[in-house]
Amino acid sequence: MNTQTAYSILDLAIVSQGQSLPETFDHSLALAQAADSEGYKRYWLAEHHNSDAIASSATSILIGKIAEGTKRIKVGSGGIMLPNHSPLIVAEQFGTLGILYPDRIDLGLGRAPGTDRETANAIRSDFYQAAMSFPDEVQKIQNYFSSDNATEKVRATVAEGVSVPLYILGSSTDSAHLAAKKGLPYAFASHFATAQLMEALAIYRNEFKASEVLDQPYTMAGVNIIIADTDEEAERISTSLYRMIIGLLTGKRGFMQAPTEMTEDLSELRQHPSVLQMLKYSFIGSKQTVKQEIEAFLEKTQVDELIAVTNIYDGEDRIKSYRLFAEIMRELNQD
Repeated sequence: MNTQTAYSILDLAIVSQGQSLPETFDHSLALAQAADSEGYKRYWLAEHHNSDAIASSATSILIGKIAEGTKRIKVGSGGIMLPNHSPLIVAEQFGTLGILYPDRIDLGLGRAPGTDRETANAIRSDFYQAAMSFPDEVQKIQNYFSSDNATEKVRATVAEGVSVPLYILGSSTDSAHLAAKKGLPYAFASHFATAQLMEALAIYRNEFKASEVLDQPYTMAGVNIIIADTDEEAERISTSLYRMIIGLLTGKRGFMQAPTEMTEDLSELRQHPSVLQMLKYSFIGSKQTVKQEIEAFLEKTQVDELIAVTNIYDGEDRIKSYRLFAEIMRELNQD
């Protein structure tokens, strides 16, 4: 690799079986503090709702907790699901965060609900209409952060002129067009939406128009990472992730389960086409194994930044995996 590839974390504040919510939030903070010392560029929290296993629903509040407990790392949303919210309120929340933690807050914006249809309707009855207005809603956010908005009747006074970079998130090709048109950085959710990664990256790069914030395209891709001392140990730890994914696909959403040995039944289920497709960009194994797979992924995608997602049961195992991933990235960046 000739260029430096940044590396970051996406956290869902996963709730493990038998773990309290305060413990979950403390684990997220401990991970962010470890990431701060390991050279990670950013620590993003994802907005999800109505799931026992995901505690990052009040995303902006958790961002404040993580930013308060860290020193250098950028903290933000991966993302705020904009159709769930008023752009004015989002601008006020993130403008305030940007004032409290200068030059450390990111605002990643997505258009999916981050939940099921019933919950989406409970959050906002006109959700699907709002989703169709996503480009206009993003523009409203940009307006509220602009110093020029000071003369408008409707203002987010705590956001005007505050430095909070915007990122467009995508899990299909739709948002690639928007990110390119606006000249904003583009993050693809390839840790679960794998089918259109390469097509979306190509659209974004081909259609990109330079803006005040970017001269050239900036791409980010999500990958699932589970690293342990041996391939066998990593596979054992990964059984929690596989059970979570199978639960999502079968509508049985529950807490993150403790790892077990890889049973014959689970081994068969993880070969199901839907599971294979969703976890296509999952790199599980020892440091040596994962390093080779990451190098190949970077060669294929040429992304500027990797966002690692490590959804496993034990907080210490998670921190260890992220430390080993940081070692891999530092080594690849030196090559």
